[in-house]
Amino acid sequence: MTESTASPATPAPREIAHVLIPVLRWTPEDGFASARPLIEEALALGVGGFLLTGGEQDAVRTLAKELQRRSRMPLLIAADFERGAGQQVRGATGLPPLAAIAALNDLESLRRAARLTAREARTMGVNWNLAPVGDLDLSDDNPIIGTRALGRDARAVAPVVAAWVEACQAEGVLGCAKHFPGLGRALTDPHVARVDIGATADLLKESDLLPFRAAIGAGVASIMTAHASYAALDPSGVPATVSREILQWLLRQQLKFDQLIVADAVTMAGVGEGRAPAETTVLALRAGCDLVLDPGALEAACTAIEAALAEGTLDKDRLRLSARRRLKWAQWASPPNDWRRPSGADAAWGGLLAERVLLVEHGPVPPAGTVTEIGIVDDDVEVAEPDRVPRTVMVEGMRLAGHDARVVESPTPASGSPFVIAVFADYLPGKSRTTLLEETRRTVARLIQEAGARQRSVVLVGFGDPRLIRQLGRAEPTIQAWSGDRVMQLAAGRMLLKKPR
Repeated sequence: MTESTASPATPAPREIAHVLIPVLRWTPEDGFASARPLIEEALALGVGGFLLTGGEQDAVRTLAKELQRRSRMPLLIAADFERGAGQQVRGATGLPPLAAIAALNDLESLRRAARLTAREARTMGVNWNLAPVGDLDLSDDNPIIGTRALGRDARAVAPVVAAWVEACQAEGVLGCAKHFPGLGRALTDPHVARVDIGATADLLKESDLLPFRAAIGAGVASIMTAHASYAALDPSGVPATVSREILQWLLRQQLKFDQLIVADAVTMAGVGEGRAPAETTVLALRAGCDLVLDPGALEAACTAIEAALAEGTLDKDRLRLSARRRLKWAQWASPPNDWRRPSGADAAWGGLLAERVLLVEHGPVPPAGTVTEIGIVDDDVEVAEPDRVPRTVMVEGMRLAGHDARVVESPTPASGSPFVIAVFADYLPGKSRTTLLEETRRTVARLIQEAGARQRSVVLVGFGDPRLIRQLGRAEPTIQAWSGDRVMQLAAGRMLLKKPR
């Protein structure tokens, strides 16, 4: 008797599936192929949208078009494009981190960055950008915000957040201010552990909440919740994502926000606290969320929601209101078209913006010689990113410019030019560290010593939050490039090759 090879039955549509936003992850090996079973299940159930992670422009465009065509209702197609569409999608325009753009004190450049990101998103069928970050950069010990924030001063950040929202949504793409009521004071990473924020209610309202008030005033389509507890706002100590006090009383009633509230991924440890994602999904909906990102197993989530409705612990009318909010914004979003497709000039401007934000410390940077040797030091080794930007993009860019750039383990006799040390160190989800590894410090010190033994000067290039590179305590000329994204590596390479004036 042979084992049955029949495919699983197609799941039946669920009236409540519109609250679920599953994640579709692209991989370099097979694109979105491995997400196919999830796509089929999600469309059959009738989810309200998808969050796309990674991809290539044509693949994202094709998939988004297919999802909208096959869905029984207009979908929200989301992506994390905080640093331009190129942050996630190969071939799209990458931009510097928000902190780097804000440091220019040039509001028009920030607006143009938001417009460019939205236009590029829309041409790929992405109608919901999960940006801007409204969290303040309040602590050097915060492991997750860093250069994602627009600054430290709430009164200065608030109008910038509003400008980003207005520019993004003027292009027909939903914005999303995150993470309410603010993760700027977090000292742990919600991806891996519980976060408790002990600030007083007055301090939170006078500081942390101001960027979100500004976003609401600018008409932001959605606000994402923080997986952190705020005892001063909700004495029960539950995370904001599952707190009725914070979402219903503070956000809905006091701040008068009547658009989409979306729960950040409920698969994260900081909100799950040992529960299954399906249970956390129900708690988030009960607290006031309209949509839930990454709800885990879809069938389990639907079953848990239906059970809560049957028990009367979840209000059916409130879910209907969430459905109306979701449909309103899905219909509001502009359809993908080429009407305002980004031009070559737009993409070139993105590269120029990356050059503008570069910081030179302990300069000037000595001119490159005929051969440039580059030592690569990676402080982010424990962070597993399936589609991580290669650490050699700067080298490849210099080669394309006609320069002989080489990756080496140590300085060699082949070059007498300045020795370049590229240090990749950033605040990243899952890293849970705000200090450099001792191995990073030792490797940089060794390379500098070896370069000195050959009478060669040294240039440091920091690909990440500038504060981490400064922990080295070095006085060598340093290019602070803010992130290891492709656009920033290429900009740093061009700076190394510039002739001194």
